[in-house]
Amino acid sequence: MKDAKIVIVMPAYNAAKTVQNTYEEIPRKFRKNIILVDDGSKDNTVDVARKLGIKVIVHTRNLGYGGNQKTCYCEALKENPDVVIMLHPDYQYDASLIEELIRPILDDRYDFMFGSRIQNRKSALSGGMPKLKYYVNRIVCILENILLDVNFTEHFSGFRAYSAEVLQTIPFQKFSDDFVFDQEMSISALSYGFKIGEIPIPTRYHEKASSIQFIKGTKFILETFWTIILYKLHKLRIIKNKLFFQ
Repeated sequence: MKDAKIVIVMPAYNAAKTVQNTYEEIPRKFRKNIILVDDGSKDNTVDVARKLGIKVIVHTRNLGYGGNQKTCYCEALKENPDVVIMLHPDYQYDASLIEELIRPILDDRYDFMFGSRIQNRKSALSGGMPKLKYYVNRIVCILENILLDVNFTEHFSGFRAYSAEVLQTIPFQKFSDDFVFDQEMSISALSYGFKIGEIPIPTRYHEKASSIQFIKGTKFILETFWTIILYKLHKLRIIKNKLFFQ
């Protein structure tokens, strides 16, 4: 842990009200290498981040959630990291747990880790997760687990860690610029045989946190299952797809 180089990336859009809280929750020893990519925010996210001493990359136009992360990982890999952490700067994820998140990667037990907000219904709902979102999350999670032959408690986390090898291997530049990017990351990583694990984190919903709206959320779920179908067809060698292991 002491010798490993850890880079934290924050894909940001209108996060001026929460980026400082997020930053201050990061343990001090992990604050040296933080990159925030601003995706054309209409507020003063950039100014707040720069005052905190965070390295800021600015998109002159909005490229989308996936497009933002592509820049995040390209910039992070320039730093020759051992592990790259993706942390939403909306103060919805407990950044104080970074050490627990990355330890399994540094111990060579996993290649890709994420923080799960849904260990059980009581903790998720008491943490402010809307009931509809909770039940949709659970249903989608169960279906994804069955189809992908995994057993995760969540698939939608915005608090993730990747070994450098994962980011150097999977073709993330070919993924969507939209919200389904995270799902493509997970499914592609599975196709390459990378080991994915999770740790429990508190559920923390609040009025300043970002949230995907109904229409975009429905599109995201449909695209998630379409990606799984493409993966299944690829595994069966019916239709080859450039997103997955060749």
